[in-house]
Amino acid sequence: MTTKQDTTLGLVLAGGLARRMGGGDKPLIRIGRTTLLKRVLDRFAAQCQGVIINANGDPARFSAFGLPVVADGVAGFAGPLAGILAGLDWMAAQRPDFAWMASVPGDCPFLPDDLVARLHDARVKHAQPLACARSRERHHPVVGLWSVTLRHDLRRALVEEDVRKIDAWTARHGVAVADWPSDPVDPFFNVNTPQDVASAERLADAAGEAIEDDR
Repeated sequence: MTTKQDTTLGLVLAGGLARRMGGGDKPLIRIGRTTLLKRVLDRFAAQCQGVIINANGDPARFSAFGLPVVADGVAGFAGPLAGILAGLDWMAAQRPDFAWMASVPGDCPFLPDDLVARLHDARVKHAQPLACARSRERHHPVVGLWSVTLRHDLRRALVEEDVRKIDAWTARHGVAVADWPSDPVDPFFNVNTPQDVASAERLADAAGEAIEDDR
């Protein structure tokens, strides 16, 4: 039976400004005929008990995915922490039976299929209220696990203290780290530039992945 301790909402952060891509909605960029967001959801959704998308602006542009779209509650494009807070607030209001939220960026097409389980394992092993992923000795603070109990402190940090860096806030509470190998593909490879799009297509082809969806 699933308990409150292991019920986990998934949050896809899709609200970035995509400056290095020339603006627009980066998660809707296609790798072949499949959007980045579809690739993320294909790998992430089965690991959670529900998924929401964080994005500002007209939510209708994500309507094809049939998921709730939650805007930042903190004005001024305050960065990923604002998206995480929006997700935690939505979870507290709409799914009060959930205790945890896992977050991923909407531009990581090769996420591991054991992401959520291993983040939970890390936070339990190290007795921490937060967890994040690491590969190649590099931390990926946006790929994280968050306790809903910390949402009020996160709001204070964003609104009253103007904290913007994820690491600056998570360090206050303690964050466990879960490691992944980077071969043959770094599971946290993210698409930031047109060159990254081409690289993602090559990596997908090398892994024998079909690119068939029209969404």
